[in-house]
Amino acid sequence: MEQEHHTLTPEKAVSNNHSEMNHANMKHGAHPAMGMAGHNHHAMMIADFKKRFYVVLMLTIPIMLLSTMIQHFIKVDWQFAGSQYVLFALSTVVFFYGGFPFLKGLVDEVKAKNPGMMFLIGFAITVAYIYSVAIVFGLQGMDFFWELATLILIMLLGHWIEMKSVAGASKELELLVQLMPADAHMVMPDMVHDVKTDTLKENDIILVKPGEKVAADGIILEGEGYLNESMLTGESKPVQKVKGDKVIAGAINGNGSIKVTVSHAAKDSYLSQVIKLVDDTQKSKSQTQLLADKAARWLTIIALVSGIATFLYWYLTGQSLAFAMERMVTVIIICCPHALGLAVPLVVAKSSALSAKNGLLIKNRTAFENARKITTIVFDKTGTLTFGKFEVSKIVSLQKEFTENEIIRLASALEQKSEHPIATGILQKIKDLSITIPATENFNAITGKGVEATVEGKKILVVSPGYLKEKNLAIPKGFTANDTETVVFVIINNELAGYIALSDKIRPESAEAVKTLKENSIKSILLTGDNNKVAKSVSDTLGMDSFIAEVLPHQKLEKIKDLQSKGGFVAMTGDGVNDAPALAIADVGIAVGSGSDIAAETAGIILVNSNPKDIVSLILFGKATYQKMIQNLIWATGYNVIAMPLAAGVLYKQGILLSPAAGAVLMTVSTVVVAINASMLKVKRN
Repeated sequence: MEQEHHTLTPEKAVSNNHSEMNHANMKHGAHPAMGMAGHNHHAMMIADFKKRFYVVLMLTIPIMLLSTMIQHFIKVDWQFAGSQYVLFALSTVVFFYGGFPFLKGLVDEVKAKNPGMMFLIGFAITVAYIYSVAIVFGLQGMDFFWELATLILIMLLGHWIEMKSVAGASKELELLVQLMPADAHMVMPDMVHDVKTDTLKENDIILVKPGEKVAADGIILEGEGYLNESMLTGESKPVQKVKGDKVIAGAINGNGSIKVTVSHAAKDSYLSQVIKLVDDTQKSKSQTQLLADKAARWLTIIALVSGIATFLYWYLTGQSLAFAMERMVTVIIICCPHALGLAVPLVVAKSSALSAKNGLLIKNRTAFENARKITTIVFDKTGTLTFGKFEVSKIVSLQKEFTENEIIRLASALEQKSEHPIATGILQKIKDLSITIPATENFNAITGKGVEATVEGKKILVVSPGYLKEKNLAIPKGFTANDTETVVFVIINNELAGYIALSDKIRPESAEAVKTLKENSIKSILLTGDNNKVAKSVSDTLGMDSFIAEVLPHQKLEKIKDLQSKGGFVAMTGDGVNDAPALAIADVGIAVGSGSDIAAETAGIILVNSNPKDIVSLILFGKATYQKMIQNLIWATGYNVIAMPLAAGVLYKQGILLSPAAGAVLMTVSTVVVAINASMLKVKRN
């Protein structure tokens, strides 16, 4: 899988360059995640277009009334000495004041050697203006002033409407930004003091009252409450949190007051990382975006070539210079690759922020868009399809001198340093039995097989069945473990002393997730380090397609490669710790349940919750996002295919001809349709 290719759009420091605005401003200066300054800049640009629109509207009315063509049309004669100079003066103001954003854009695009939409609009209005000025000062023909004024007027209106649509598409991210409260109640030795959230540091203690938002990631020090984390994880039900539980900034506290020990400064909080991640993702370009950019560049070339060809055709076949000019201007305006330039970025902005609000964090856009191609999903069992919480189901002693409590006491000494779910299960049992854990010496991990150490002078090993096989040690008579139990053996001074069986409950959502994948013709395969019996039992219970058991961490990668070599487009879901190489090699790597640890480096996508249904939501959302992009690309190019020949005058003999203003209206409509279509994207939670 391609690793993290955040190719950022080159930022041009241009406040009014709208071609940059169309798919960069909503990501750069205008981006809420860049703080409110960027947002204000965007609001100022919207206000600027609005002001220019109204000024041009006031000037367009007298320009229309003074134009000979309009006077002929409404059968009046309002000509007076010097009327054409008044017309010229008013139109000059419209051209320079109303056309300023487009002219500035033209200059910037020429400087950047990247002609695009602004270049085309700037070119069209400049041609119309220069030609009309030449008419005032002696050239024979009809001036273009009223067409120029209406064209600029509609362009300003179009950009104003479209920028508001773009702002709407970025709103989801802004909502994420607003989740972080500005102030926090900091607990001092003598009083509670209100401070700014961004001044909080590690180990500060904050008070969160009922109904308030948690100001920082941390651990509950005292109190308990139900916290609503739905805006961060997509989990709709409030989650009960008690002393010792983690809380995330932005979550809403329900009924109880809680005191929280802050884990890290605000800038390192889960929410801040999500905002940064979403912002980076919106800036990164996927294959679809690069395709759209290429198409937009081609459309710019086609617009110029077609415009000039249209002009030459009409002029050389005997039409007036004015007619040929008007056709050229209309073709160039209609061909603006505007809707095309926005088609993908708007969907990207919407999908990145929406998915973050639903607990699907996208680190690699290409991986996300490729989710639609997945044919096989490989599930790591523990913590994804199951709760990942092993509970001790039985302790069996095989030597008279060791009681069951003694076996688990000695085993717990070795497991106290481990993060492994089996270790957690054993330590939980020790806690329940109120047993004190002894100290260890010479601790050593046996990769994929277990651990060994010296405890109270005895050599202790806690190992998997695989280790017994390898050492040709006989599995004891009377050994019983059901198919869903995982067993570890305890060896004391080279004697098999007993075993501990643990079981891990299957998540209730797992079966539904597997069923939905089947309905979408996606194979589900279980990949686990557990024994064949456990793997078969889980696989059969959930109705999965197949399972691969007793796989060591480093072998997972090979298994993924095998599936890929058979032509599958493979997604791997794992908890991101021992699954890192497999997540990296898979076509789409999905790290599951990495919650507040966004550093699941090798995965392209991170699911905040460990709910397997989220994987299905992700795939379906990836498909929906891609469909929206394609719909937008089809609309943006399709409209050009139909409108351009009409603008060029293909149906002129049938009396159908588009004016430059009509061309501008069509261009605006196409852009707004693309923006509205993007805003209709939704995440389906099944």
